[in-house]
Amino acid sequence: MSGPGNVLGAVRYADRHADPHLDHGHPDLTVHMVNDAAESFSEVWYTDHEITHGEINGVTYAYDGRHFFCAGRVEQSASYTDDVRDAYVTALGLTRDLDYTRVFRMWNFVEDINVSNGAGLEIYRDFCRGRAQAFDRLAIPDDQLPAATGIGSLGGGIGFCLLASHRSDCINIENPRQMPAYRYPDRYGPRSPSFARATYISPPEGGSGPGHIYVSGTASIVGHRTVHQGDVASQCREALTNITHLISAENLSRHDLGPGRAITDLRNVKVYVRHDRDVDTVRDICTEVIGSDKDLALFNVDICRSDLLVEIEGVVLD
Repeated sequence: MSGPGNVLGAVRYADRHADPHLDHGHPDLTVHMVNDAAESFSEVWYTDHEITHGEINGVTYAYDGRHFFCAGRVEQSASYTDDVRDAYVTALGLTRDLDYTRVFRMWNFVEDINVSNGAGLEIYRDFCRGRAQAFDRLAIPDDQLPAATGIGSLGGGIGFCLLASHRSDCINIENPRQMPAYRYPDRYGPRSPSFARATYISPPEGGSGPGHIYVSGTASIVGHRTVHQGDVASQCREALTNITHLISAENLSRHDLGPGRAITDLRNVKVYVRHDRDVDTVRDICTEVIGSDKDLALFNVDICRSDLLVEIEGVVLD
């Protein structure tokens, strides 16, 4: 959803964080993802339709009759579960109340993601527990969980945003190379991560625009285990292999989504790299495999597992 028109929502990747607010009539979230202000940029979702917007319990939102966008932030805390649950219940409740019931993409930016909270539980696992409780509260089944990214940030507690549709014809895509994240064993925390590997959303009925495949943050995980520990180049290539298979003809045919797409079709690519020393290596591999660096943004932040060195996401347009 990009191009000229009204703004449905925006996320600014910056050298600071800021609470979500309504900027010129649309939700705007600033997340602390870079150290240098010169590296800041904004990701913006546009629409040709009129916007209605509002704010409730710190969650800002807008909708246009087809799509819904909202953004929120959870303050830094010694324990996140309850506050995450409450914030996500507010956001997901809005999608329900306004009849945008199919959440198809979510981003979660988590400060100190691999650090232990006040009770000794890793903050990512603390976050996952709260998010899962929100999905439980709204009775969202596993086969309707959104594509998602849960990634480290450099400050600001937990910032999040999501996209939803009022249509029900979104299709979740899983990857046979990887166990569905919501089925991970207990070793990964008290509640499994709650997301799909990708979500396909078709063009609007009667519209001429493209469909989209939103690819979740994808890492060097086969089955449910991290592979190539300590080897950033191999982890990067494994993540790209996972995406390649996810959008392949072999896999998409299992979901009745027609011909396969190629890794070179990936756009709006964001790559998260744990160590600064590995950024150039990861950039070179991604450019080689994807075919260009013009649509590539790299962030030096922590990843959801302490043994993961890189994570990749993007969007495929039909």
